[in-house]
Order: sequence, then C-alpha cells, then structure tokens
Amino acid sequence: QVQLVESGGGLVQAGGSLRLSCAVSGRTFGPYGMAWFRQAPGKEREFVAAISYGGYSTNYADSVKGRFTISRDNAKNAVYLQMNSLNPEDTAVYYCAARGSSAPRSTVTSYDYWGQGTQVTVSS
Repeated sequence: QVQLVESGGGLVQAGGSLRLSCAVSGRTFGPYGMAWFRQAPGKEREFVAAISYGGYSTNYADSVKGRFTISRDNAKNAVYLQMNSLNPEDTAVYYCAARGSSAPRSTVTSYDYWGQGTQVTVSS
C-alpha cells in the first residue's frame, strides 16, 4: 500500500501563489508516476498535472500551463505543485495521486492511490 498526505493548501488572493506538497509513504516510491488532480464543489475531479518517476516527463492541463509547475524529490519521497498567478477558478480541493508505473497519465482511472486532499481557496 501507498499512503499519500497533502499539505500546503489555504486561502490566497487572486494573483498570489501557493506550493502544495505530497508526502509518500508505504511501498517503495518508485517507479511511480505522480499527479495532482482537483475537484471543485459540484464538479467532477479533473486533472491538473503529472510527472514521471524520473521527473523527465510532465503533463499539464491546458488551464494551468505556464502557471503551475509539478516537481518531485524521490530522495524525500515527495511531490510538489507550485501554483502561481492563481485565480478564483483554481479554487478546489487538490488531490495527490500515484500510479504503479512511470508514465504521467491524465485520467483519474490511471491512478491507484489517492490522498485525502487539501483545500485551496482563491479570493477575488
């Protein structure tokens, strides 16, 4: 089993930044692909960003390209999401996810393990 714990969410004004972290424990960290998804009230969970095990391949939703950056530190068993230029449409619960192979997929069903989520609220 793999356990994922997100942190770093909070309330920020539009135009601001936040950095989310996801701590991974349990089974060996690699070669897991990792991703961030988000879910706003009344909406389906949607893909945000994903990264391969070695960090050489990344994948982003069009809505966050150029604003968000996903990274990982395998030595620390952690994955991060740097979010800049936030706007109210980014308000959601953000979830960390892991899959049993390296490719940075963008679909919910590609991921085997999920964290509990961290709330991000962007005020206008």
